[in-house]
Parts: sequence; structure tokens; C-alpha cells
Amino acid sequence: MTHSGWPAAGRGQVVGLLGGSFDPAHDGHVHITRAAMTRFQLDRVWWLVSPGNPLKKQGPAPIDKRLAAAREVMRHPRVTITDIERRLGTRYTAQTIAALQARYPTVRFVWLMGADNLVQFDRWQNWRGIMDSVPVGVLARPGDRLAARVSKAARVYRGAQLLGRQSELIGTVAAPAWCFVNLPLNDASSTAIRATGRWG
Repeated sequence: MTHSGWPAAGRGQVVGLLGGSFDPAHDGHVHITRAAMTRFQLDRVWWLVSPGNPLKKQGPAPIDKRLAAAREVMRHPRVTITDIERRLGTRYTAQTIAALQARYPTVRFVWLMGADNLVQFDRWQNWRGIMDSVPVGVLARPGDRLAARVSKAARVYRGAQLLGRQSELIGTVAAPAWCFVNLPLNDASSTAIRATGRWG
């Protein structure tokens, strides 16, 4: 982080953006972050801890609590935990990406998501705008591989898909471009953690 509290990134660096409520952050988030850095050859990853998720009816735990917990779980010199959406005043991913590209014009961003998010990606506001503005790296998670591969977003953007063995190119190509990679699976989930009472 810079002294102003905004994440730091150098000219030409490839930065992966992993957004979400992180309610709470867990080993599954750490697992896909480390895998993404390797498979997509990312210089940095920013965890964008959101004020809230428009697709979820119930609000998350207070953001400062989630930020603190995320910083305890994810400790890596090239990973930054940030409330940048709160700072930018954005609510939707498309707005956040546009604002980040304007603020960091020399940085190459890659949007990161689990395969479960690709399944319902067409429900996101301006999802086509997201695909058309930034490369997307999709990481397989338990039970969602087949559903993700036949999802609406995957079908609409089939021609823009990179093969898994081309994953290291994702930060060097122009959008639309996306890549699906299979990972050794980690089935930790925020929902399961909350259900067992281990959060809050």
C-alpha cells in the first residue's frame, strides 16, 4: 500500500483483482490467489473487499472486521488487501474496473473469479462490459467445472477463450479474453464457515 492507502503497482505490471465480500476470508481464497499468481504469471494480486454484494440479500459483517480478518489469513508480499471499492464509491464490478483503469492507466488488470462465479456471471450488472474491458482468469472450484464450461458467459465468449496451457498469456492479451484453469481443489467456503459458527 502507498502512504495514501491506495494500492501500489508499477508501470506495466499485471495485477490480478479478486473481488468479493470475504465474509470471512478463508484458506480457499488463499489457495486460488497463490494458484492465480503462478498460473497467470501475475505480478500482484489485490483483494477487493467489497462493502456489500448486490446479489446477496443479507449484508456482510462490517467491512473493517472483514479487512482485518483477511489480512490475518492472506500474508504475502505481493498480495494487497484493500477497501478500494469503498474509497472509489463503486458498487458494481464494471464500475470498479473502469475506475481502476482510469486511476492506474499503465497497469494491466486481470479479473479473477472462481468457476462458481462464472456460472452466474450473466446476472452481474454489465457483465459483457466486464468481459470486453479486462481479461478474466477463471479458477476451478469443487463441483462447478462442468456448469462453468457450459454457462452463458462461456458460450457467448467461446471464441475469446485461451487454452489452459496458455494461461500465462492472460495478462498480455487484449480483452475480451478469458482462461479456465483446473486446480488442486480446496473446498473451503465462506458459507460453510459461517454455518459452523466459526465467524463472528
